Amino acid sequence: MARYVFITGGVVSSLGKGLASAALGALLQARGFSVRLRKLDPYLNVDPGTMSPFEHGEVFVTDDGAETDLDLGHYERFTGVSARKTDSVSSGRIYSNVLEKERRGAYLGKTIQVIPHVTNEIKDFIAVGDDEVDFMLCEIGGTVGDIEGLPFFEAIRQFAQERPRGQCIFMHLTLLPYLAASGELKTKPTQHSVKELRSIGLQPDVLVCRSEHPIPDKERAKIALFCNVRPDSVIPAYDLRSIYEAPLAYHRAGLDQAVLNAFGISPAPRPDMSRWEDVMDRLTHAEGEVRVAIVGKYVQLEDAYKSIAEALTHGGMANRVRVKAEWIDAEIFEREDPAPHLEPFHAILVPGGFGERGTEGKIRAAQFAREKGVPYLGICLGMQMAVIEAARNMAGLANAGSEEFDHEAGEKRFTPVVYHLKEWVQGNHRVERKLTDDKGGTMRLGAYSAQLTAGSKVAEVYGKTEIEERHRHRYEVDITYREALENCGLVFSGMSPDGRLPEIVEHKDHPWFIGVQFHPELKSKPFAPHPLFAGFVKAALAQSRLV
Repeated sequence: MARYVFITGGVVSSLGKGLASAALGALLQARGFSVRLRKLDPYLNVDPGTMSPFEHGEVFVTDDGAETDLDLGHYERFTGVSARKTDSVSSGRIYSNVLEKERRGAYLGKTIQVIPHVTNEIKDFIAVGDDEVDFMLCEIGGTVGDIEGLPFFEAIRQFAQERPRGQCIFMHLTLLPYLAASGELKTKPTQHSVKELRSIGLQPDVLVCRSEHPIPDKERAKIALFCNVRPDSVIPAYDLRSIYEAPLAYHRAGLDQAVLNAFGISPAPRPDMSRWEDVMDRLTHAEGEVRVAIVGKYVQLEDAYKSIAEALTHGGMANRVRVKAEWIDAEIFEREDPAPHLEPFHAILVPGGFGERGTEGKIRAAQFAREKGVPYLGICLGMQMAVIEAARNMAGLANAGSEEFDHEAGEKRFTPVVYHLKEWVQGNHRVERKLTDDKGGTMRLGAYSAQLTAGSKVAEVYGKTEIEERHRHRYEVDITYREALENCGLVFSGMSPDGRLPEIVEHKDHPWFIGVQFHPELKSKPFAPHPLFAGFVKAALAQSRLV
């Protein structure tokens, strides 16, 4: 039976609960324990799949096809444990489940209430797989006091009461603001946050205090006294050079020891921090720098491409170079020549996206990379734009476009090189979709296999010819145009096992030009960089030596 750590936040949002949870998971692993991390989000969306990237940042996709919060990306990158559908839930999903049961008559005519029906549904979710790991870390989204989060706080209170004593602890993350006028760190916001938590029946065992300034011992003692925690369980959390320094920093601050003390685990196994020491060594002792242009449509919010940014960092680690990524709005290239913007870069990456805005700019970025011999990585929509560019400028299909955003133009229809995917094979059954289906959860989601062409660039990058990668798309390159495109040099070097769906394309006469229909960034980790990103950065490094 797992031990549970419930991670909550107070004072303000965006303090780094997800990062602290992920780092704690990595530290417990370093001591030889198995872990699983979960996210409980109070928002009423069923999942973040239909939320704007500007609203919620990146949607992280699991192998089993769940669209989840980007914090699950942190969990995977720090622990290497693949997330599942059962590791992320929202209020919307909880209420949906309860209402479905009510419609089926599962409650035998009872009046449906938040307590016990909603809280019971939350507790059932928390307990899934509780016999699989030593520690289950559950992060509650938002901050204490949010009205949306109250059912979750009540559920974890009940859950802890129902479990054997000592099986559940609470970790609370707060802010210690610094007032420059008085030259003081103020502990009162933390005290009030803990008071709010205690008013709903939750007493934190460990306090993690975010601060931009060192926390004096007397302030830590004051926090411990007024918040009713042990002094060695008040853990400082300072700004870091890199998020990957978090496991080492939290270990130095005593977070893992405080958690084990709260569970009464003594003597605690000695930690092996060599993995994270190597990660930081590669980060801080880079032997060069490459510049990568990310040509996208959500560039105003970098969290929209969080996994891509991290995967590029991992690719840099693999090559012991620093990757300087710069974000460029694809719409700029719809009214300006891309050359002056892109010439200073050693490689170009075009990420995924939805809708028409910026697509012509992405096509022009792909054209620049192809014609100038600049390393190119196109992901999902970035692959589709590269195919459309080749169809227009190499295969003579001047009206090549996509069903996603191209429409009839006067007497002449566009050539749908990219079409709406209406059916595909998932496991041992066929999935069918219509344009009129609901938007949420209806894409080709999760892990699918692909067969790579022996001798291709991508087979060389992976070092094998069978791969499995995560997808999130509803439009697909039409295989009808394969022969015309391959005759021009754009090779379909990766296909679905049934040979119907193109997974990877590459220009055979280009130093490094690869487009993939899937999202390789979702599986990259600092201690295991994804081969495509390692290869892409390696190609950028070679390009940097030519200019």
